[in-house]
Amino acid sequence: MKYPSLADYLNQQNTAADLQSVLLGLADTSINISKALAKGALAGVLGAAGAENVQGEDQKKLDVIANDLIKNDLATLSAVRGLASEEETAVVACNLDGKFLVTFDPLDGSSNIDINSMVGTIFSVLSSDADGPVTESEFLQAGRHQKAAGYVLYGPSAMLVISTGNGVAMFTLDPDTGTYLLTDDQINIPKETAEFSVNMSNQRHWDPAMQRYISELMAGKEGPRGKNYNMRWVAAMVADVHRILCRGGLFTYPWDARKPEQAGKLRLMYEANPMGFLVEQAGGEIWTPEGKILDIQPDNIHQRVPVILGAAEEVNTCVSYHN
Repeated sequence: MKYPSLADYLNQQNTAADLQSVLLGLADTSINISKALAKGALAGVLGAAGAENVQGEDQKKLDVIANDLIKNDLATLSAVRGLASEEETAVVACNLDGKFLVTFDPLDGSSNIDINSMVGTIFSVLSSDADGPVTESEFLQAGRHQKAAGYVLYGPSAMLVISTGNGVAMFTLDPDTGTYLLTDDQINIPKETAEFSVNMSNQRHWDPAMQRYISELMAGKEGPRGKNYNMRWVAAMVADVHRILCRGGLFTYPWDARKPEQAGKLRLMYEANPMGFLVEQAGGEIWTPEGKILDIQPDNIHQRVPVILGAAEEVNTCVSYHN
């Protein structure tokens, strides 16, 4: 069986050449990140980098390596005007004549690196017709305006998952040729589910509505929901969302009372918006308790939000507990 390459797929989708260059560039960079991850301790890239990122989180060495690889490679692309990274304090100018802006989380789930568990790269592509210096305000677009979004999952095989607004496609990296090949373009999240993903250790810190919702799931067939639910948690959003795209489910990262002034843990621009674009393209939903995430007008590039995503009917049920 012949599998189309990423380039073949983008051509078939009539993706504009300049957008293709951005997506193919990100794909090429992800292959180098995958190689660095595969070497692990043999290359001395595990462990902490000895610094904090702009989010106040300890950086891993591979956080820094992945960030620099993506930043340096994107800067060479004429179509990329600027970028914003979870690891960077401010936006970074690339080519002022470019028409695309890229936001990215270079290595989601990096706490999993040292135990050789799944991590990933998440990215979003926006357009800009601005002139002059690159500014943060150009990036502050609602998720509905994304031109493309995706992620790379570094697991037993490296997989690239993208959408340009016409469904979701999954590609698997052929290690022999160094090429991403299309392995599934019929991604559809079932509307109902009996599986959820959440960090249960934080339950006592959530707002009462979310505590009640999860408690009723845990009550199983004998509880008010009337069926048994399974829980799965990888501690990397990219892996948990990948599972939902493959077989359904619900993922949530709620507001937490330990930091009441902080809306949530996940970042709108680097995580929630790109994942939300994919989930909606696959027939799912992504909300905060107050509304749809892709409709949020961002107020800064490092904005955080609570997230509820996945099976449409289950997401709507979860949101209804907050009303």
